[in-house]
Amino acid sequence: MTGHSVRVNIVAYSADGTRIVSAADDGTISLWDASTGEALGVPLEGHTDSVLCVAFSPNGAIIASTSRDSTIHLWDSATGAHLATLKGHTNTVFSLCFSPDRIHLVSGSCDRTVQIWNVETGPRKAPLELTLRGHSRLVNSVAVSPSARYIASGSDDKTIRIWDAQTGEAVGATLTGHTDWVHSVVFSPDGRSIVSGSKDGTLRLWDLFDGNALHREFSGHTRVVTSLAYFPSGTRVISGSRDHSIRIWDALTGAIVVEPLLGHRNVVRCVAISPDGLQICSASEDCTIRRWDAEPGAPIGKPMTGHGSRVNSVAYSPDGMRIVSGADDCTVRVWDASTGEALGFPLKGHRSWVQCVSFSPDGACIASGSADHTILLWDSATGIRLRTLEGHSNWVTSVAVSPSGRYIASGSVNTIRMWNYQTGEAIGAPLSGHTDWVRAVAFSPDGRSIVSGSDDRTVCVWDLFE
Repeated sequence: MTGHSVRVNIVAYSADGTRIVSAADDGTISLWDASTGEALGVPLEGHTDSVLCVAFSPNGAIIASTSRDSTIHLWDSATGAHLATLKGHTNTVFSLCFSPDRIHLVSGSCDRTVQIWNVETGPRKAPLELTLRGHSRLVNSVAVSPSARYIASGSDDKTIRIWDAQTGEAVGATLTGHTDWVHSVVFSPDGRSIVSGSKDGTLRLWDLFDGNALHREFSGHTRVVTSLAYFPSGTRVISGSRDHSIRIWDALTGAIVVEPLLGHRNVVRCVAISPDGLQICSASEDCTIRRWDAEPGAPIGKPMTGHGSRVNSVAYSPDGMRIVSGADDCTVRVWDASTGEALGFPLKGHRSWVQCVSFSPDGACIASGSADHTILLWDSATGIRLRTLEGHSNWVTSVAVSPSGRYIASGSVNTIRMWNYQTGEAIGAPLSGHTDWVRAVAFSPDGRSIVSGSDDRTVCVWDLFE
């Protein structure tokens, strides 16, 4: 999808999933047909500087946009007609969101304020109702709770604030703990907690109904954490690190459950949990794969050897009987999870390092992504290559298969792509928003959304059907 002449800053789907809106540094907003990728009408012009944020109203009738020109513009999404210019902020407006009940529009600005606008009275009026003051530096992100009762804001002052959407009063204490700018905030679906993302490279989870206490924090590794996974029960988390160790944590308290799992002689690149939660598998730059008993944390058997270079990724089959691995030797290997023995010959086809591997939900297919810019699909029983997915312009660093087995998601530099599993065809345009390598993608259990993690230190959630 081309049309903007300069950097595109943000994209958003309409609620029915039929349209996409984009905004760019050229001060314009464009509408696109989500199924064909074709532009709808002419660009919307009215801002006098870069457009930084756009959002559809919950019913899709209105588009709101923010800009470095300190204004918010409202547009009729069907006709492109300009409805109103909202003036109240005195500096760049970085973020905005509609409340789920469609009554309010909330904006955050470089002027250190959060403003609440009433759009229920009609978009051509949209009076400013409240200005929320408390942050000492610019406001990067705003979010409204599912109940529309609360607003969360994240700021360059390293804090998160919670506000009463009706009164504008601060709710509870300011949430502190990040050591750098807070770039993103999001409410959980039940509205009981908030996740914040910061330039300090961390995510923090806050319980809003427990004295605004930090709900989970994990500390213990001495170097970068390279991989994370939840146990199937959701009660424990496992992590791998550049400090050569693997750690198991209590997901509720953040306490270390067992002593660190030691044995790898180099960076732990990836960790995975068996479907029954009883076994752990780890891949390392020492060219080996190791299995561990999840309860005592004891190693199982000898290291699994065969790859001729660092092992980047491992994954269990849905029945827990097999393990698949991908490595810098350009091969994919399948292993017996109970014995650690290799099954068959290495799967060869990639022309460069294999960065990621994944089983389909039925275990019949393996997907592998590589630095050769492709994704290969393999028959997991025979090792026969089924098809090649081409479309990325750089390394494929993450791959996942949807629960239904109908779709594949893949991550590369700055982008995520969706693919039809049966045909191998790309679905729609790349999902843009990250500003660096996308290292992880995963489908939600219902297959309706994707979560992605990037070297830009953000986690993004993409709704595939809105």
